[in-house]
Amino acid sequence: MDDSDPVLKEEIEPLPVTIRRERMLQTIAEREFVRVADLSEEFGISDVTVRADLAALELSRSVRRVRGGAMALPKHEPSFEEALVSHAVEKQRIAERAAAMVTSGMSVLLDVGTTTTAVARALVARTDLDRVVVITNGLSIALELEPALPRFTVVVTGGTLRSLQHSLVDPMATILLDRVHADVAFIGCNGIDVEHGVTNVNLPEAEVKARMIASAARVVVVADGSKLGQVHLGRVAAVQEVRTVITGPTAPAEQVRRLREAGLDVIQTE
Repeated sequence: MDDSDPVLKEEIEPLPVTIRRERMLQTIAEREFVRVADLSEEFGISDVTVRADLAALELSRSVRRVRGGAMALPKHEPSFEEALVSHAVEKQRIAERAAAMVTSGMSVLLDVGTTTTAVARALVARTDLDRVVVITNGLSIALELEPALPRFTVVVTGGTLRSLQHSLVDPMATILLDRVHADVAFIGCNGIDVEHGVTNVNLPEAEVKARMIASAARVVVVADGSKLGQVHLGRVAAVQEVRTVITGPTAPAEQVRRLREAGLDVIQTE
């Protein structure tokens, strides 16, 4: 190329929409305010696509759209230890109901989270269970299950460690899940809503949850009452992909009614 040739602008490799929105959210959080035009240039997408992304982020209550761009809103993802003490009694009763669904010889996918950690404890307490295979991406859950060895076989997915939830995510976390088909998956979440489905605050964890759902014959969402009607950034699944929701007495009656009308088996503990 001689000096008279025009310099071609470097093409920006298109990103999957979930990854793009997560990076967009990080950019907004770092700068506090970002213009639509700046996001369009940085991500190599049109202003129309930027506005659609910002609308989705606003729906998840992650940003506030303002004229010409968006501003960051503080959104706290509680640590595993913080979440553990929230609705503790309710989570224990949900977990006991979930564990009652498991019989000897079954294979179980156990998602990361404090309610699913309670499910792990409830499974260990089931001394009648034998030959149960549990696959999990939660390090805390794997340790909770250790006392049940050798009655249980515990398989950890592998992947990249997230310290906030002691969870394993991609890359590599979903490789094992693509090669198994479990009898049941117990899935935790930050929100479940009839229109927007099962959602989660963290996108990498949402990806693993979605793979677990695809790898199970039956899907059971375990969620304390505060999660019903909530919507967050990471979409895990539509409600039609879930068979059962186990929740507690704090669940709003209107949300329970709507989920049942959508065809879900909603079990509400006392």
